[in-house]
Amino acid sequence: MADATSPEPEVFPEDWSTALVLVAHPDDPEYGMAAAVARWTSQGKTVIYGLATSGEEGIEGMSPGTAGPVREEEQRRSAAVVGVDEVRFWGYPDSEVRNTSELRDSIAKSLTRYSPDIVITLWGGPTWGNGVPNQSDHMEFTRAVAEAVADKDVRAFQTAPEPTLIVDVSGFVERAVESLAEHRQYLSVLDPTTPVIEQARAQVASATEPRGGFRHAVGFRPLG
Repeated sequence: MADATSPEPEVFPEDWSTALVLVAHPDDPEYGMAAAVARWTSQGKTVIYGLATSGEEGIEGMSPGTAGPVREEEQRRSAAVVGVDEVRFWGYPDSEVRNTSELRDSIAKSLTRYSPDIVITLWGGPTWGNGVPNQSDHMEFTRAVAEAVADKDVRAFQTAPEPTLIVDVSGFVERAVESLAEHRQYLSVLDPTTPVIEQARAQVASATEPRGGFRHAVGFRPLG
């Protein structure tokens, strides 16, 4: 949460038609922005997901060769819940994402393919709002996105623990919960003692806290 001296965030711009969401792993969109995506697609906007990896290292006890396809399918189902029809996986190795020229080229090719009005990626700072360290894959990927879009005519944003922009997602929280819960195998291994739907509800609640006078809001800030 922002401190008492922080300025009130402004409303996220809505003068756009197509958004390209770029993240490192399956489930990254669902941990921070799925409720906003659900709102946008309900307005008739197009949202496309591009993922650097298939998250193949993310399910403990499952080989990468098995986990990768499982996580891809879970991500496709999750995206469909919030109205996203196109999900692309770029095949970079999970847990080894680096801000390389090859990765920046992949991002640039995606920009050329879709010509989005806006680009959205995950928070790239060293820690989350609760002080928990961010993952290297996230930080490296967000830096790559920032460099790839720097000379492009596109507005770019990242999710943020202390946002300057917010989306009113009141009425879309349950869709976001359902979307995250589609990562069933991943979540059931991540926390075997807590039902998947309860895990999803807790995570989405923390990402959609009241802000700016809205009952539920998702926060962003400009990238770069």
